[in-house]
Amino acid sequence: MRSILDPETPGGAYDAFLTGALPRARAQRAWTPADGPLPALYLSHGAPPLFDDGPWLRQLFDWAQSLPKPTAILIVSAHWEDAPLAVSAAAAGTPLVYDFGGFHPRYYRMRYDTPDATALAHRVAATMPAGEPLHQHTDRGLDHGAWVPLMAMYPLGDIPVLQMSMPSHAPGRLMDIGRRLAPLREEGVLVIGSGFMTHGLPFVTRAMFEGAVPAWSSEFDAWAADALARGDVDELAAYATRAPGMPFAHPTPDHFLPIFITLGSADNAERPAHTAIDGFMMGFAKRSFALA
Repeated sequence: MRSILDPETPGGAYDAFLTGALPRARAQRAWTPADGPLPALYLSHGAPPLFDDGPWLRQLFDWAQSLPKPTAILIVSAHWEDAPLAVSAAAAGTPLVYDFGGFHPRYYRMRYDTPDATALAHRVAATMPAGEPLHQHTDRGLDHGAWVPLMAMYPLGDIPVLQMSMPSHAPGRLMDIGRRLAPLREEGVLVIGSGFMTHGLPFVTRAMFEGAVPAWSSEFDAWAADALARGDVDELAAYATRAPGMPFAHPTPDHFLPIFITLGSADNAERPAHTAIDGFMMGFAKRSFALA
């Protein structure tokens, strides 16, 4: 039986998805100041198999459609850890980083040619204090933690996108950076932390390929959902020692840490989060949420 990991037509689900998505994307209402600040998002971003998962594509797209169309997007991905703080190339048509291996050639030919994001790069720089230098790359493109989910959410590729590096593993430091970014939301900028709610790649089993969800993934996801519903930032920050399923759910911290950019960027990190997507893909929790 074919699956998203072995599709009959690589990317075929994405092609089918675009048929209905593109007309809706063209009709999406643009953000205006009367809308107030956009929410801050945390999303589980997937990889090339997302393009073969029709339901997940539609979940991401419908989530984006529930919001006014952003003026620009600033995204922090699990796949770019770099200090000092840095942002991707801002010129139009920023190249993509194909930071994955073993997939069909089609996924390495995909394009997502977004408009010039120089104005956003200047705004991001202006939000940072003098003690937080910001390096502007001229050739670093968008990695798959950015372009893969955005191709589902905003398939027209007509919104300026800038990616920012994650310079620390300290939740408090990441929340401080998020607080600096919060005013951008008042300008219609969508601030996104992009990771995966569970990401135990070294512990994948054949049963997970067949739909099984290991206890370490479901228990971590339930713990995170509870903490987010209660706005318990301290609990989330202590995930490494308090969360069930560790260290299997996150043998490395990179896919959980973007959550703290999202929490810091929100008006109030202790408000209950709104879960937009839940469930599992190959045993990993897809939980994605918004915070006003």
